[in-house]
Amino acid sequence: MSDLGLWLGELAVFDATVEAVPFLWELAVTDSVNSRSGVVELLQAILEHGNPPQIAVQRAAHRAVLNGRSTADLLARDEDAAVRAAAANLVAEIDSHVCESCRPPREWAAPLT
Repeated sequence: MSDLGLWLGELAVFDATVEAVPFLWELAVTDSVNSRSGVVELLQAILEHGNPPQIAVQRAAHRAVLNGRSTADLLARDEDAAVRAAAANLVAEIDSHVCESCRPPREWAAPLT
């Protein structure tokens, strides 16, 4: 998991991160995976990290994690206590996520007058 984290999201997010997130969500809900809590923690790390030179990549990676909110809710009720705890942390992170790349452009956020 630590090697995977280095390549997908612990230091920065990359093009490969965006492509990997759907598979990470799948691994997180697959009972035969040994470290499902680690997978959930990696999803959280992806959401917490960025890639300022490549804002579009960062936004896409974050959106891929944010789009799994319903899966995170499911995992927060998992039988495995470690998975439940990791998922609860991820749900909190999703719900409070605000970063420059995920904000709508100023012209979209401004009220119409």
